[in-house]
Amino acid sequence: MTKRIAFLASDAEVAQTARDTLVASYGNAAPRDADVVVALGGDGFMLQTLQGIQHLNTPVYGMNRGTIGFLMNAYAETDLIARLEEAEEEVVNPLAMMAMDRSGQTHKALAINEVSLLRAGPQAARLRISVDGRVRMGELVCDGALLATPAGSTAYNYSAHGPIVPIGADVLALTPIAAFRPRRWRGALLPKMAKVRVDVIEADKRPVIVAADSISFPDIDWVEIGSEATIQHRILFDPGHGLEERLISEQFT
Repeated sequence: MTKRIAFLASDAEVAQTARDTLVASYGNAAPRDADVVVALGGDGFMLQTLQGIQHLNTPVYGMNRGTIGFLMNAYAETDLIARLEEAEEEVVNPLAMMAMDRSGQTHKALAINEVSLLRAGPQAARLRISVDGRVRMGELVCDGALLATPAGSTAYNYSAHGPIVPIGADVLALTPIAAFRPRRWRGALLPKMAKVRVDVIEADKRPVIVAADSISFPDIDWVEIGSEATIQHRILFDPGHGLEERLISEQFT
């Protein structure tokens, strides 16, 4: 059966060139009419693609034409149809974030990797962390903190010394960034359906920004974060190279 493929590419020249070559060989469908979307770029473009077509419920097969490519497959111009037919599907749920800034305006965004709070001034941030309505940490003095999904646990979370979380673990990683007090706190693993709230203490004196993947908002007063079970992102990987294998391999490099 011939698959209708929609090719999407980042602005990078190498990605645009790859798209032109593949379209010439396999044709090109509109995303709304496609059986599968092929994303050409790096992980950032993959996240952008998944969010852009989430209303279509169409699986996305990435090929790396960027720098990192953790969510991508190796690039090749031949045998694409066979690779798509043999690909294994992983389903991930994003995080839903709602934040209020100091002016009283609310902001909403989705994040496939993580939601992070980061200090925006010379002084460390002071954060109060609640889980399911209960204050768990009255004050965390730090450069920031983040809540990561299993899919995003090898990204910013891992760089901040957070744990790598297996895809099937149904947990989220709450990780501090350069914690000063309590200095020895390394974070926590929370149930996937936990609701996390972070209040910024002295927000006027110690400003904080919040970022949901690549979308950010300044001067935040508080943030609420939880897994969005109603949204499913379908990602395709070559056999033996799915997210589970990549998460395990990353821990031995």
